[in-house]
Parts: sequence; C-alpha cells; structure tokens
Amino acid sequence: MNLDRSANSATWSSSHGFLLATIGSAIGLGNIWRFSYLAGENGGGAFILIYALAIAFIGLPVMVAEFALGRAGGADPTSAYPRISRHRVTTAIGWLAVVACCVTLAYYAVVAGWVARYLMVALTSGFASAPAVGHGAAFADFTGHTAWPILWQGLVMVATAAVVAAGVNAGIERLCKVLMPALAVVIVGLALYSLSLPGSGRGLAFMFLPDWPALGRPQVYLAALGQAFFSLGVGYGTMLTYGAYAGAGQSLTRNALLGAVADTLFALVAGVAIFGAVFAFGLNPASGPSLAFITLPEVFDRMPGGTLFAIAFFGLLLAAALTSAVGLLEVPVAALIERTGTSRRRAAWQIAGLIFALGIPTALGFGPLKSITFAGMGLLETYDMIVGEILLPVSVLAVAAFVGWFWAPALSEKASGLSGPVGRAWLGLLRYAVPIVIVALFAASLLKT
Repeated sequence: MNLDRSANSATWSSSHGFLLATIGSAIGLGNIWRFSYLAGENGGGAFILIYALAIAFIGLPVMVAEFALGRAGGADPTSAYPRISRHRVTTAIGWLAVVACCVTLAYYAVVAGWVARYLMVALTSGFASAPAVGHGAAFADFTGHTAWPILWQGLVMVATAAVVAAGVNAGIERLCKVLMPALAVVIVGLALYSLSLPGSGRGLAFMFLPDWPALGRPQVYLAALGQAFFSLGVGYGTMLTYGAYAGAGQSLTRNALLGAVADTLFALVAGVAIFGAVFAFGLNPASGPSLAFITLPEVFDRMPGGTLFAIAFFGLLLAAALTSAVGLLEVPVAALIERTGTSRRRAAWQIAGLIFALGIPTALGFGPLKSITFAGMGLLETYDMIVGEILLPVSVLAVAAFVGWFWAPALSEKASGLSGPVGRAWLGLLRYAVPIVIVALFAASLLKT
C-alpha cells in the first residue's frame, strides 16, 4: 500500500472543510429533484424505506471503502488503484468511475441549466401567474428550443470549471463552506413553510406511510438503490479522490457517517417541502422528472408568497447542483493532472469543454433530437438510466469486491481506521451484502423485462 501523496494533489485545510466538501459533493439535484420524482413514481414511503436501508447497509460501507482507497492510493481513481494493486483490472475500475462522472455531469449540467433559467424567471417575473400557454407548454417550449438549453448548460459548466480551476482549498472547499450552511437554513425554512399550508399532512403520509404492494415491484428496489448511489456519490470516485486529499488526522469514518446522515436528512426535508406543497394544492406527486419544472411552478402560482418560495427553492436547487457538479468534475480533472502533469486550470477547462460537448445531445433531446429514443426513453432519460442502473451499480460492485476480497484486511483496516467487530462487520457487508443485493436486483430487473 502506497500512502505517499501525489505531488499534484492538495489537502483539505481542516476536518471541517473536508466534511463540508463531502456533504457538498453528496447533496445536489439528486436530493431534491431526482429523489422527489423517484419517490413520487415509486410508492412514496415504500421507496424511501428501501432507500434508507440502502444508504445504511450498502452506500455507507462503500463510501468508507472509497475514502480508504483514496487515503491508501493518494490520488484519483485511475492512479490510486494501480498504486495499491498492480492487477490490470484495478485500472479498469478507476476508469469506470471517471466515465461515470463524465456521463453524469454531461446531463446533470443540462438539468442544472434548467434550474438556473427558472431561477432567473423567479427573480425577474416570478410565478405570480401561469404563462398563457400553461407551465407544461412553457417548459416544453424552453427545453425544445435549439439554443437556450445549450446556453444555460454552458453557463453551469463555466461556473463549475471556474471553481475546480481555483483549486481544492480556494475553490472546492471555500465554495462548500459558504453554501452548505446556507442550504441547510433554506431547506428547513421551505419545509416549515410548506407544512404550514392546509392539507400538507397528506404529503407526510405519502412519504412516511409505505405503499406496501409497491415492495413487490423489483423496479422500486433498483430505483431506490440507484438513487442511494447517485445521492451519496459513491461509485463515481469522488469520495476516493476527496479521501486522497484528507490529512492523516482527519477521520474517514466520521466524515462518511456524518456525510451520509446529512445527505439523507437533506433529501427527506426536501421531500417534506415539496410533497407538503404538492398535496396541499391537490397536484400529482407522480409527475416524473417534470415535478420541479411544471408541477411546482403551478404550486407557486397558488400559494401565498409563492414568488419568494420559488426564488428560495430554485436558488437552493442551483447551489446544491453546483457543489455536486464540482465533485463530479474534480475526478477526471485530477486524473488528467496526475497523468499528464498539466496545470489544474488547463485541465479543468479542457475536461469541462469535453463534458459540455458530450452533454449537448441531451440538451437537444427535447427539441431537434427528440425523435432519437432508446427503449422508449429520450436521450436525457437514457443517460440517467445508464448511470443509475448500469455504471454506478457495476462501479460500486467493483469497489466492494476489491476492498472486501482482494485487499488485505490489515491494509484496509489501516487505511479506514476500522478494526475489531466494527471492521469485520464493514468487510462482511462489502463481501456479501453489497454483491448479493446488486446482483439480485440486476437479475430481477432482467427477468421482469
């Protein structure tokens, strides 16, 4: 095991900064937009129950494993694995994580661009009245345009690249120190306001009283597991890379535990804010990806102080999206720096440009490229399916198998700081629970199709 740090890497300035960067990477669109619409489509409380169990027994152990690999390898995934083990398969695991980051950010920036545009609408004209054509038609008109979605996608990528180019301390850590406390205050405020609306209690019942028949649908489990990976950010190599920047005195397990708890609480509080308002006005919680862009603007139309709620909501969504986008971009940027020795600034802008180009088809997937579908899904939905149901589960399975079976227990204990019964339980989950659950869900999904 190589504990020497790369010459091109930095370190977090403090444990507090490391923790906030971890939480910032985990909290994003996945906690608000994706979590809410998937919960709405998959039985509410049933989905949330499976999601919480997946976080505790699958996501958290893998998160600790990625931190430990980062500390041991001292670099990005493509370099850390070969430093720990010279087997050729380990290099492939690292590159799989990089590919997952690039594909995710390619469509993530498109959705974040929609959020930025809706924030501008909220700030300039508000949602005091519905567009003449209705919110659904207005959203379709915007996303179906050729230039506007690409422009907003580009602005998000520029902001993300600027933060990563500034460095680990001056860019990523500073951004998270400012935004994460602000996000916590805003989301709690939105949830309290939502709960004050008449009829919002039905939203709580939808979230926390499971639809038990939904537990018989394999797709609910696969969606919940994919959301757990997407939300925590495991499988991307982001936590591995952030672990490489951790100092010797910074606790990996504490960061993983607090990061997972904060990530889950944020998703639940966001769900309370969204579903409380949706049910208060009798709208459909199972409206899919359009929940934030069609259903909620209808809510803002009807609620007292809807414009202020809209500004807070879309501002929150955009800030959360940016902290996660920064984590996704950092992984391929770190890989390029490690392998070529290029400057951080050059690497950030080069990789951001490539990912921007990769995402253009998804930006046009509701307009000029709308006719291109795969298994009935548009381009953005296809990217999301590839990431959530293929790349991330396979990447997580590879991480669990490597740490659980191929890494010497003494070395994994040294890197993670886990030993004794807790360490054995952690390795047991990586060796048995994670592979069995992922393989079983893949099999169930294939049999159903």
